[in-house]
Amino acid sequence: MLFSMFSRKGMSSCATRRTQAITRHIMTNSGTHEQPLVLFESQLSVRTFKLNRPAKLNSLNESMIGLLQSKIEFWRNSELCSVIWGSGEGRAFCAGGDVETVVQNASSPETRNKAIEFFNKEFALDYLLSTLDKPYIAIMDGITMGGGVGLSAPASFRVATEKTVFAMPETKIGYCPDVGASHYLSRLDGELGTYLALTGDILTGRAVYEHGLATHYIPSRRVPILLESISALDNPTFDQVNDIIEEHRSEPEQPDTFASPLVGPVRAALDFAFRQDNVEGIVQDLDALVEHRDPSISQWASKTLESLHLRSPTSLKVALRAIRHGKTQSVIEALKMEYRIAAALCNGASPDFEAGVKSVLMEKKKNQRPNWSPATLEEVTDGILDMFFRADSPHLESVPEFKYSFAPGESRDYMEYALPTEYAIRDMVTGEHPNGGDTGITIDELVSSFENITDSKMGVREKVQEVAARRCELIDNADGNRVWLKWAHNVKLPE
Repeated sequence: MLFSMFSRKGMSSCATRRTQAITRHIMTNSGTHEQPLVLFESQLSVRTFKLNRPAKLNSLNESMIGLLQSKIEFWRNSELCSVIWGSGEGRAFCAGGDVETVVQNASSPETRNKAIEFFNKEFALDYLLSTLDKPYIAIMDGITMGGGVGLSAPASFRVATEKTVFAMPETKIGYCPDVGASHYLSRLDGELGTYLALTGDILTGRAVYEHGLATHYIPSRRVPILLESISALDNPTFDQVNDIIEEHRSEPEQPDTFASPLVGPVRAALDFAFRQDNVEGIVQDLDALVEHRDPSISQWASKTLESLHLRSPTSLKVALRAIRHGKTQSVIEALKMEYRIAAALCNGASPDFEAGVKSVLMEKKKNQRPNWSPATLEEVTDGILDMFFRADSPHLESVPEFKYSFAPGESRDYMEYALPTEYAIRDMVTGEHPNGGDTGITIDELVSSFENITDSKMGVREKVQEVAARRCELIDNADGNRVWLKWAHNVKLPE
């Protein structure tokens, strides 16, 4: 009995020491071994990646891009993978790219090629994602900016939540919207994409969905359940994935309302000002709108002017020219153009990229205008702009061609599963839509048509009604029965 008692005591003491040793080992390792930058998992036929750099808001560095590139290339060609799912750890999906390192490399002739190569690798990944012939779901649950837009915009299914914060803020740091933005933003309704590209304005939550930047809107808490539902599907089609996501949608608390402030009279004013093909014209129209009698328009115009004043004049003009070109370009054509713009900046076409990153990101000077050069729009000549676009630019003559390691493919329609576009609504009113008729249409018939086409997708009624109120005239046939819609082709400023 005595031996047994001492044996149990000894065994207990040994177990305690082993537990303590293991605990010390774990604590030591947790402090010395970094977590993987990207987490990859398989759930039946679904393959997932999760960006895992939360302390940096999942900003992309070269290592992360390399990991994603090789894995997604493998998934693209794997018969065992039927759906790809992307998300981020923490409060961001992805806040952008590691531009501080890029600027540091670009500042020296010895490392400048590394800066240019970073953009080549990042944009090649974005192109790869756009060519996937299987459903790709991007969960924009949190901050989604810059490089994060590059990872999400190519997705057939872009899922926003109440935590989504969307922006392309490149003009704030003397850079220009990239990652295919000149293609994607130019396909938004009216001049919304031009506005977002130049101002870097932020859209949040349901507004990201209302404007087509996301294809679906669900509560953040339902994201894990959605993944389980998608994983339960056996080799699903795109439409089946769409239906499953729709089942998890989040209805607005107040029907017939918008979360976005960029609707109604403000939206009409936005389209009117940003229709211009030069930044000076945009500023001139905004100056006039500051005096508008509608306070919502005058306040918006004043705020927008303040934003544009803080931006790099060179970036504003380069961004506007790029987005005008992007409207007729494919994804790969837009990425090649943006790659050359980025390379020109790295090669010294403008000092603003370095000045902006230093002021905004490194020194954290908020709402202070960096030392832009040139300092005014008038000083940014066409000759300066040509340095970013012309093949014979001295800042582009030694730049390597944009390259990628995979077989090229077709990019999917950015708006395929989003809310109906303003252009589709126009075609239904004018009778040019494939599902339209050859006679006049009423507002109720217009709404009903799109509800049938989209299987009553959330927000369709509100979107169609808002566009019709803003872009259509009412034609009364005076018989007391029918009031027809007539599309107003010219953008008009509210009186």
